[in-house]
Formats: sequence, structure tokens, C-alpha cells
Amino acid sequence: MIVTVTLNPTLDRTLIVPELRLGEVNRARAVRDDLGGKGVNVSRALQALGLPSTIVALLAGWTGRAMQEGLLAAGFDVVALEVPGETRRNVTLRDEATNQTTKINEPGPVLDSDHAEALAERIAGLARPGDLWAFCGALPPGAPSGFYARLIDIVQSAGARAFLDTSGAALAQGLQARPFGAKPNREEASELLGVPLIGGITDVSAARALHAVGVEVVALSAGADALVLAMGDATIAAYPPPIPVASPIGAGDSALAGLLWAVAEDCEPVECARRAVACGAAAAMQEGTGVGDRALVEKLLPMVEVVLA
Repeated sequence: MIVTVTLNPTLDRTLIVPELRLGEVNRARAVRDDLGGKGVNVSRALQALGLPSTIVALLAGWTGRAMQEGLLAAGFDVVALEVPGETRRNVTLRDEATNQTTKINEPGPVLDSDHAEALAERIAGLARPGDLWAFCGALPPGAPSGFYARLIDIVQSAGARAFLDTSGAALAQGLQARPFGAKPNREEASELLGVPLIGGITDVSAARALHAVGVEVVALSAGADALVLAMGDATIAAYPPPIPVASPIGAGDSALAGLLWAVAEDCEPVECARRAVACGAAAAMQEGTGVGDRALVEKLLPMVEVVLA
């Protein structure tokens, strides 16, 4: 079983405008709503690949109830913990004139200690040997920075394998729990290691350095440039094919879905890197927080260039 955990989910609204004019009335040419948050996006990408997953999420207020109903209607298995407040509603503005994307994120509801304990107990009851767990996104307000580390300890003590995709102190402390996998981007890896990364050998060195501290699978994302995978004895640089990019938002989450897909099928490192990049590229070709379907991913797979580093 694959389980995704989203502690600060969101209802994502994307507005596409012909030309964004600050300080003026702008009329959207198109509007798209997506049930989002990084873990939810991973589950949506897995579903598009034909893989079931369970979504564990903190949900609050009217928006949270609407999200739960929408996820259930879409066929997801949802384990929801209701918390006070209101689930986030984030807005993405895409300016067609400049092809620039602007994102405005709400903070989300506060997680108090009682609900944090309830969530930890719920996760402990769900964790099973052999399962894959993906802990994704920023921690909600009120959560201690070591909360992901605690949850990783819980599931891995039960024999599951945890993947972590977050940033800042939550990432630094989460890595101390030695998750099986991690997917930092270039900026996050640079902050962790205290050195600037400018592509090439430095990305490779960074992936190897994070792998050396005990993370079995490190997928360092450099966005549209490349993905560097350190796994076992191999370090691989994978380069996406040239594609028409509609929206980069959520592409990293789809890349993680591709990695989970590959790990679940015990793929070799080269295939793991190829699947992650193909899934990320397929998502970048969609509007809003869209994900590519399996047919598109399989079309892109042989177009991904893979180099042993």
C-alpha cells in the first residue's frame, strides 16, 4: 500500500489571464479548481498511473469538508482528521503575456498538541510492514519542526518505508529520522548543506552527501534542468525531453509519484530516475495543478536522457 500524508492541504484555484495588470481589474480567460496539497497531488498522480493510494489529511471547516467529499467522489481512500479552522484556498495566477506564474498561499489552520497526538496515534494504527509512506509539504502552523521526524519514526518502526518532501527546518529535522527516501529541490539541498548549487557536479555531490547520511534514495530536483538520483551504489542524472510547459506547479509532486511507482515495483535506479522525470514532465504539460495520464508518461519515458554520474 502507498500512503500519502498532507498536513496542510488546499483547494487550488488557477486563474489564467491574457495579461496581468497590477492595480487594475483583470478578467480571467479560464478558471480551474484542483484538490491539492503536495501529498494529495502525489495521490492524484498515482491514480493517473493506475496505482491506488490512501490519503491521510488534516481537514478543517467548509473547505475541508468539500475537499473530503471531492476526494471520495474521485475514488480515493481518505483518512481525514478534522481540526479547527479552515482548510487553505490557494490562488495561482498565470499571465499568458509573459508566461509567468504567481502563487498566493494561505497559511492554513493551526495544529494544536491534542490534534497532533491524535494524528500520530492514527498513523501508528495504519502503518504496516512493506508499505510506502510519503510525507509531503509544509507543516501546518503550530506543528513542531520535528513532527515529520516523529511520524517517520512511527511508520518505519512498523516496517514501512518513508519518503519526505518538505523544506526548511522540517526537512533538516526530518532527515535526522533517516527516512528511506527524500526529494529535495536544489534550493533545499543548498540550504541543508550550506553551499550554493549551480548544476552539474555540485548537484551530484549534494545528492551523494545526503545519501551518505543514511537516506537510501535521494532524488534531487533541479526543476526543468534535471533530476539527480542517488540510490544504492548508483548516482544518475536524468534530463527531461523538450516539452511545452503549461504549468510547473505540482510537477515535483508527480515526480515523487513516479519514484514511488518505481520503488513499489523494485525497479533499478536508472528506471526509477526515468519514471520520476517522465511523470514530472507529464504534469508540467497540464494546466493548473494537473497530472499527466499513464499514456503520456509512457510516451515520455524513452525520451528521458539518463546518464550515470
